[in-house]
Amino acid sequence: MRHCSVQVRGLLTREELDRYNALMEVGSFLESQGRYDLAYTVQKEIDILIMPAIERLKDKGRERDRATAEYLDEKRRLAMELEDEEDEDED
Repeated sequence: MRHCSVQVRGLLTREELDRYNALMEVGSFLESQGRYDLAYTVQKEIDILIMPAIERLKDKGRERDRATAEYLDEKRRLAMELEDEEDEDED
């Protein structure tokens, strides 16, 4: 069974996490019994279960990128204002 990343697991709701852990346990048992055909089906269910958490992680990344862009724009704007003030002082 493939585990999802720690970041994704951290964004699962309590209900999703409980279901994830139960499915992982079932899948691991099936693999230990050599029932890879059934373990594959369980893995597919896990993949579907974690999709909302993956989207939440993507949203956090987009939000972080947006905040970084705003910060850099503000820094660039202040640098240009400072440059303009220096140019005015020289005149």
